[in-house]
Amino acid sequence: MNRLFRLFAVALMAVSVCAQQQNPPSERVKKTSPSNQSEAKKPSSAEPNPTEQAQQQKPAEKPQEETKPSSSPGGQGEKPPENVKYDMTEAPPVVTHHQITVGGKLLRYTATAGRLPIKDDAGTIDAEMFYVAYTLDGAEQRTRPLTFAFNGGPGSASIWLHMGALGPRKVVMQTEGWMPQAPYRLEDNVNTPLDRTDLVLVDAIGTGWSRPADTNRGKKFWGVKGDIASFSEFIRLYITRNERWSSPLYLFGESYGTTRSAGISEYLQEKGISFNGIVLLSSILRFNTVETTVGNDEAYALTLPTYTMIAAYHKKLAPELMQDLGKTRAEVEKWVLTDYISALHKGDALTPQERSAMADQVARYTGLSKADVDEANLRIDVRWFTHRLLAGQKLRVGRLDGRYTGPDPQGYLDTPFYDPSGSASMPPFTSVFNDYIRRELNYKTDMPYNVMSREANQNWDWGKSIEGMPDTATDLRAAMVKDPYLKVLVMQGYYDLATPYFASTYTMDHMDLSEQYRNNISYATYEAGHMVYMRQSELQKMKRDTVNFIDATLPK
Repeated sequence: MNRLFRLFAVALMAVSVCAQQQNPPSERVKKTSPSNQSEAKKPSSAEPNPTEQAQQQKPAEKPQEETKPSSSPGGQGEKPPENVKYDMTEAPPVVTHHQITVGGKLLRYTATAGRLPIKDDAGTIDAEMFYVAYTLDGAEQRTRPLTFAFNGGPGSASIWLHMGALGPRKVVMQTEGWMPQAPYRLEDNVNTPLDRTDLVLVDAIGTGWSRPADTNRGKKFWGVKGDIASFSEFIRLYITRNERWSSPLYLFGESYGTTRSAGISEYLQEKGISFNGIVLLSSILRFNTVETTVGNDEAYALTLPTYTMIAAYHKKLAPELMQDLGKTRAEVEKWVLTDYISALHKGDALTPQERSAMADQVARYTGLSKADVDEANLRIDVRWFTHRLLAGQKLRVGRLDGRYTGPDPQGYLDTPFYDPSGSASMPPFTSVFNDYIRRELNYKTDMPYNVMSREANQNWDWGKSIEGMPDTATDLRAAMVKDPYLKVLVMQGYYDLATPYFASTYTMDHMDLSEQYRNNISYATYEAGHMVYMRQSELQKMKRDTVNFIDATLPK
């Protein structure tokens, strides 16, 4: 599977809108010698491929105060990357007061924007994490739910959940989620769950205005385990400083944020912090279910039902399959776990007749031609599907949202990969957030807001290869069986090729849970892509599903 991160790579370097603040965190204190390193690798559009990334990554450097010129293995005399240092001076958060009408009721709330320190055991600040908290005025904090929310990447700020779904103000998109004409606008989010829960939107270290003390130390947090530890410490410190230890606690993670949420659930449980509920939006807990790499046939099978849904949206399926999509979807889900996976497991042992018959069926369920299926050796990866489904129109299908289409920027044959759904969302969200945080929340700093971080993504430590692909479903299982009250809501978009819905269901069905604990898992599905809230009708449904989940998981 190509990386979720390429989602916004086209616009990454354009994110330079700044703000100004009293006692602002400095962008730079000290730099080492300039680097002559080659151009950075381009991040991909979806969750990173740990296998591919491990092959491309250089060995991690040991943290040090300064880097010095050294010779490369090839004897070219290349200098290592500069180690940028950041100001870790603590500054008080910025507090503003607002109001919004939700469900016919006026809500007065406080917005708090600032950074919390992440310290080592000796008390030295290793990093500061930026957040925006929304708390309802006059509410009893002891019983008021508190939700920590974040996006993923890894290397993505939480601007998407913040300005698209959960915050009390949101970016204006077209009804179907399409990109509007600039200049972009802001509006009240009448579907914010603030009427049921306080919200804390948190940016991962290296993203947003979260920064490590220096870039070498950033590697401590750029990995599966370090990321979980830093977010867990943020949560502990937030509920400590704001006296919210007695509040019902929730996690809301999107994409790689679901990987993180599962890990946090067990990590903090071991420290005495339990959650009432966890919302997993567009989840990926076991990467082997989506990584379409050589030898991993299971992932090809689990992705295929999403191809069916996207092909149906673009009217590429046979008429009899279009009549009842619910029935067709169930038919395909059953078929991929029986006939299809069995054929893939046979590999070259398939007879010519068996292979031809299977190619016919794959083509029927995906909308691709039999020639495309045969050329892919019956194994359709996302890049091939998005490139070939609408080949007759020379259009690329979206990866994050298969409803989107667009011409390739460099031409149909010359663009290696392009996601029109990512290109449609980056400019509106970036522009609106930078204006909102400056004008309405009064948070002003000279630092650029890193919507996406190449550095974090490309330096991500996925763990030991011998242990297999990343998996935090085991962490979530441990948390669930230790706390029989912990509930999980899985949200899935049918047109999402970054974290296919059936792979998510498959993961939850293979956690080795008894019926008692399986009953603590519920599902919500959407006629949308990865960011289900982009479509107005699905944002409304998402709000209903979220507040119903919270209401059902509060202490009775």
